Amino acid sequence: MIKHKTIFISPLDWGLGHATRCVPLIRRLMADNTVILGTTPGTRTVLEEEFPGLKQVGIEPYNIRYSKTLPLLLKLFSDAPRIASVIKKEQEQLKAIVKEHAVDLIISDNRLGLYHERVESIYITHQLKIKAGIWSAAASRIHRRYMQKFSKVWVPDFEKRELALAGELSENPGLDHVEYIGPLSRLDKELKKGESTDYLVLLSGVEPQRSLLEEALCQAFRHTRKKVVFVRGTGAPRAVSFPEELTVVDLADAARLSQLVADAETIVCRSGYSSLMDLHHAQKKQLVLIPTPGQTEQEYLARHWHNRFGARVLEQSGIAGWKP
Repeated sequence: MIKHKTIFISPLDWGLGHATRCVPLIRRLMADNTVILGTTPGTRTVLEEEFPGLKQVGIEPYNIRYSKTLPLLLKLFSDAPRIASVIKKEQEQLKAIVKEHAVDLIISDNRLGLYHERVESIYITHQLKIKAGIWSAAASRIHRRYMQKFSKVWVPDFEKRELALAGELSENPGLDHVEYIGPLSRLDKELKKGESTDYLVLLSGVEPQRSLLEEALCQAFRHTRKKVVFVRGTGAPRAVSFPEELTVVDLADAARLSQLVADAETIVCRSGYSSLMDLHHAQKKQLVLIPTPGQTEQEYLARHWHNRFGARVLEQSGIAGWKP
């Protein structure tokens, strides 16, 4: 158990999942340590809401956005020079943060540049192997080179293959500094079910795909007689006109989200890994997973959860013909 340290922890700002899955970890660490949060505009709202008393230090955002037309891998390839400059910038910022705050432990959730040659540095990821089509082997080699710069790699999953929520993604390719810490979730699974809802729609992820999914699902539920709750996952203005019969929540903290999940018969969401960890933690079985188009990791996870846990997979292009 980690005690009596000054810990700097910072999640990647690729959607909200990296930040939300750090919440239970931060809760544990702050009991016996001094915790400093590295935040960006994309992660600040979640972390400030959960931990208003913790010191925050601004750090360079990755600002990854999806394309409406390009597959994610091509978009990331075109973005590679900019991402490389972000990694270099966060390295420079980290040196200053370590010196100013006397940091003696660094925890990075998928931020590739947050390691220090003289300070123990831990990297959190569920993707020891990357699914990227024909680029899988090359992408995994690049990721492995970065992982080897860290003192330890923490994997938020079960080590046994038959239990793994991330399937092949979290399988150790032979790294000797990997530790499996089990799935992470900020939800409270002990809550009793309150007023039942038929569908809970959890919107998440990077723009513009989050908004495209919001619009498509709003249309799918426009004339429903079922009880439906939308959690938009953003405080941005609503570009969609929601029907009056739908309940709409912009952002939900851990307590409210826990109750909404407990009350729902069926969950509709992206197949992002943080969302899946939450649903496993809450023991939800009736799932409709909609992978982000072109996001090979989510496409793999959706198939894995269909085969292993019986989740229904719905392509975003097929929402118009779906009858919930």
